[in-house]
Amino acid sequence: MTRIKRGSIARRRRKKMCFFASSFRGAHSRLTRTITQQGIRALVSADRDRDRQKRDFRRLWITRLNAVIREMGIYYNYSKLIRDLYNNQLLLNRKILSQIAISNSKCLYMISNGILQI
Repeated sequence: MTRIKRGSIARRRRKKMCFFASSFRGAHSRLTRTITQQGIRALVSADRDRDRQKRDFRRLWITRLNAVIREMGIYYNYSKLIRDLYNNQLLLNRKILSQIAISNSKCLYMISNGILQI
């Protein structure tokens, strides 16, 4: 039976991981075992933080909306506005509402007055 040389395959695999970890600092970008550990850790963190980012942005939009609503004095709070939006079938999501609130609060005032009149 002939001898199989695997050097090129292993080198290719390690080189791929080295390229991924090339921006890491210290031994995390130089030593093979540490590179693989840090690469796995980086991918796990990226996966976890994608979900966390969605959560954080939703909280930010809600906070912005609540601040503008209380400042204008139309509603007491955010939850009543959202409830009335859904009851009147005005399906604007929180992202769009917060952008409207930041850029043009008078437009949000008109939307909320329209809800009150219906």
